[in-house]
Amino acid sequence: MALFNLFNSTPKNNNVDSFQKTNSSESNAVTIPEEIFIERMPPKETVPAAELQKEVAIVNNLDSLFRFLDRNLESKGYDDALMNPDSYHLEQNLDAYRKELLRSIKRVKTFYEDFMKEINYHIESRSRSGMIDTVEELRMKKEIAESHIEKVLKLEIDAINNEGDSQGIIISYTRGFRNGLAAISHHAIINKQF
Repeated sequence: MALFNLFNSTPKNNNVDSFQKTNSSESNAVTIPEEIFIERMPPKETVPAAELQKEVAIVNNLDSLFRFLDRNLESKGYDDALMNPDSYHLEQNLDAYRKELLRSIKRVKTFYEDFMKEINYHIESRSRSGMIDTVEELRMKKEIAESHIEKVLKLEIDAINNEGDSQGIIISYTRGFRNGLAAISHHAIINKQF
């Protein structure tokens, strides 16, 4: 029992307590500015959910497809020819761009299919609620989406048949690749003095 009393009892003259009391009274006298130890970061800007949905729509709609088709791949083709001047390499890259285009078209078609399902639901539910003006606006949006779908389907047919607007990236890449081959020939053979 005495052993347990030894641990539970507190000595009357405790140097630690006196040090803590002295030390705490000294620390109250000196104030250290908070900025020394705490780094304050400016609050992060939060993006409203509506803006995030707009960004997703921009990525998957007809505009994204046209941005893809508007790319000029001439310099990419030129650089590729300098790295690997093989016609098989040219055909592989052209095939890869065609497949990337078809994937982009599928992604856009999926976006519009989902959008049509969503807008049809809204038209039906708002019609039941008697919201005539809202239903008319929704129908107008649906008509716009349907016209976009028609354009996407035309682009898909053109891409499959290797004609129309889909050929812009193919032509620019091929032109750049051929210019790269010409540059190699010009540098290696034509400029050579003999």
